[in-house]
Amino acid sequence: MFIFDIIMNMRSIMARTRSMLLPIIGAVLLGVGPAMGEESAPIHLRIAGGFGGVTQYMRYEAPFWATEVPRLTKGRVQAAIAPFDRSGIRGSDMLGLMRLGVVPFGTVSLSVAAGDEPELGAMDLPALNPDIATLRQSRDLLRPRLEAILHDRYSIKLLAIYTYPAQVLFCREPFKGLADLAGRRVRVSSVGQSEMIEALNAMPVVIPFAQIPNAFRDHTVECAITGSLSGNALGLQILTSAMSRQAISWGVSFFGANLGAWAALPSEVRSQLQQGLTTLEGEIWQAAERETEEGFACNAGLPQCVRGEAGRMIVLNDTPQDQRRRTQLLRDVVLPRWIERCGEDCVAIWNRYMAVARGIILATN
Repeated sequence: MFIFDIIMNMRSIMARTRSMLLPIIGAVLLGVGPAMGEESAPIHLRIAGGFGGVTQYMRYEAPFWATEVPRLTKGRVQAAIAPFDRSGIRGSDMLGLMRLGVVPFGTVSLSVAAGDEPELGAMDLPALNPDIATLRQSRDLLRPRLEAILHDRYSIKLLAIYTYPAQVLFCREPFKGLADLAGRRVRVSSVGQSEMIEALNAMPVVIPFAQIPNAFRDHTVECAITGSLSGNALGLQILTSAMSRQAISWGVSFFGANLGAWAALPSEVRSQLQQGLTTLEGEIWQAAERETEEGFACNAGLPQCVRGEAGRMIVLNDTPQDQRRRTQLLRDVVLPRWIERCGEDCVAIWNRYMAVARGIILATN
């Protein structure tokens, strides 16, 4: 799901005219309706949402814009939303299109955006957030920096930060911790995950989400990193025997608005939308936590399983050994590789925002 489609030449995008882009991208890119300037006229917004077909979009983003926004604004704002990945938009293009104002309001995956702007990946580095409480801390510490990057470099107003459920390890054969992955082939979905798996002396294999079951059946992989409940939906509770509770990563995204489009809205409407989006952010985080835990319950065959299929998997709790190994991986592998992509300025960013909380201070050259 979290694919690095790198923009090879952003200048070519900026050179296109809006009339050329709109037929490609579709009606979702139409932003604020022409009647906005009239004080009492209805305001029509079109939103590029997150990945279609997942809980975050179907149960939270789409209903919020279709139902909650008209209620919050007493009918003044009507919004239409479509998932960006079904609107002819590449995830790697979202930042540039929002900066241009072609996409006035949109949800952007940080892992995808980090392909062009590596600093944006700081909030969800592999091994950084083994549980949602730690992820919340990373979000709160780095929110001011994310807000500044989006505002200063991309002319985007940060309005909310979302997360998908935890991405965890499933393995066909039993394992007791990270050290047992050595020699196994592991499905990954990002560069950072690949680097971490390689450091564990395992072999990363990039495989699309839908092809994970066949990869197990064909013995292409022995393990896979994916969501605890989405893995259940694929049938991994049948194809694998053990999984870990510790999150490798999550899948954080942000919702934002082009500064011009945001400023064009009446101040009362901006306040109403910001209030609603703050509530939506909290609901999405609560849902990610519930879905993560329900995935564990379903895969283990516990009574708490509601939406999944009951399995008989062993669900491993975190251990002091893995906690120490994660710290070592973060310090010696994940962060140095991230700095290589991000540049020396990111050393100062880490030390300012994250070093104290994680107990890792990066040396400056």
